[in-house]
Amino acid sequence: MAPAAEPRFCIQIKPMPPGSPEFEAKRAALLECFQAKVPPEYRLPQALIANPPNDVSGIPRTCGILSAEEIQITETYDAVGLAEAIASRTYTAVAVTTAFLKRSIIAHQLTCCLTQWLADEALAQAKYLDDYVAEHGKPIGPLHGVPISIKDHIPIAGTFSSQGSLASIVKDEQDCQMVSILRKLGAVFYCKTNQPQALMHLESDSHWGRVLNPYNIRLSAGGSTGGEAALIALRGSVLGVGTDIGGSIRGPAAFCGIYGFKATSYMLPMDGFLAAPFAAELNVLCSTGPMCTSLRDMDMFMRLMAEAKPYLLDPRLVPLPWTGLQTSLGRRLKVGIIRNDGFIEPQPPGKRAVEWANTLLSHPKHANLLEIKPFTPFGAAAAWSKIQRFYWPDGANLLKSSLQASGEPIQPLSTAIWKEAEATGMLTAEAVNNFRRERDEFRLAFARAWEEQDVDVVIGPAFVGPACAHDTAFYWTYTSLYNLVDYPGVVVPTPVRVEAGVQYDPGYTPLSAACEDVKRLWESGDFDGAPLALQVVARKYHDSELFGALAVLKDILGLR
Repeated sequence: MAPAAEPRFCIQIKPMPPGSPEFEAKRAALLECFQAKVPPEYRLPQALIANPPNDVSGIPRTCGILSAEEIQITETYDAVGLAEAIASRTYTAVAVTTAFLKRSIIAHQLTCCLTQWLADEALAQAKYLDDYVAEHGKPIGPLHGVPISIKDHIPIAGTFSSQGSLASIVKDEQDCQMVSILRKLGAVFYCKTNQPQALMHLESDSHWGRVLNPYNIRLSAGGSTGGEAALIALRGSVLGVGTDIGGSIRGPAAFCGIYGFKATSYMLPMDGFLAAPFAAELNVLCSTGPMCTSLRDMDMFMRLMAEAKPYLLDPRLVPLPWTGLQTSLGRRLKVGIIRNDGFIEPQPPGKRAVEWANTLLSHPKHANLLEIKPFTPFGAAAAWSKIQRFYWPDGANLLKSSLQASGEPIQPLSTAIWKEAEATGMLTAEAVNNFRRERDEFRLAFARAWEEQDVDVVIGPAFVGPACAHDTAFYWTYTSLYNLVDYPGVVVPTPVRVEAGVQYDPGYTPLSAACEDVKRLWESGDFDGAPLALQVVARKYHDSELFGALAVLKDILGLR
């Protein structure tokens, strides 16, 4: 069988499994349609695509496609700063949109991070915004002219979305609720980003291709919002929207060294996010949130969403006020340090990132602000077993049969995440209801353990190590735990990078078989140059308090 057709202008390091001839023909037509939209002057040299360096992060700046002004626009500002620059007429919306259109398509050629490139639509929207300013003398809203990237499955009127398979592609006739809010605030939609097959594993490897990590293309960019993470890391976007039901915002943010926030469920609007209901949400609630380059961008996003009062149209939403980075804790912050979760010991660079933070936070000069103590999460191993079963109350049979019927190849990580649930097959309603009791009992025990350890927030690994090699993201335990208990979490970058030759401590003793496997993956991989990030977590519905804690930690940890 012939190998799957790949985009001619996209770097692809590891071949995707081939599908049926009919599937491959449809996929090739889809990719050809995408490529036809890209002007020749925006294309990278074929020699670079065929023989790329491991680290492609510097190429957008040096490739010659962007002007000096476009480099300044895309590299100098976060979303808050960009909105201010447009409002002050330092730049027009058209100039900013053009810069990000160009940089995003460069990023795509380097990492396969996009699914749609909406050049004509975005430039028309930007021109409308510039005309509005010329006529009215003021911006249309606080995001006037700010380009925002959107994960593929989230509907934008007039574009296509999918649930991570070619057969699930649909044309969306209207904006979902969040996109509608962002559009009214003045945002420009210019691209949609790649995600995994069926949205449900930690590598973005869909029918569009495999997303690569900009800092080491032999590593994953994460999933399920991996396209967003790679795009933002390459500054092809400064603000994007992702979703998270197991680590899908936080994992990619950590892999690519950017900021990402998973809110408590029903804090943010998600009406219309999926064309079909997702059975996993019977017991594990999905959340959404921003991915970006600064704390203040996340804070702005949350504030603007709260001010829009989305709960008036969606009664599922909890109308909590947003105080964010301005939240006053009124006392010394109690921070728990997670060195391991009792199930999997982090790989050496992950341990180094935790110790970097612990050293800074434990300095005596911060004793009036912080109380630092060790923290062990409750039940990490049990939580991982539970959540894998909860995700697939049908044993993944419906999805698997749908993929097989369309001729789409099943990705290795799809098979891996289905394994635990496949053995049970389709569950009865009674069994799903018993899962609910099992989940709630775990949540109660987790809350009690948190309270007994007496912390406000915890800080620790966001993954078992840095970004993993392709097709090896088997363990999401450091993020999925907080989906099961529905606690909000922020991923923040650190200055720690993987260095060649680092080995496990000679006294290492595995905590589990999974822990031993994680060590094997480290010793067999090449992670050179990968960034490390940390995750900060607070109690459910303490989202503003989490940001209040981040305001305290910001200067100590050098956060942007």
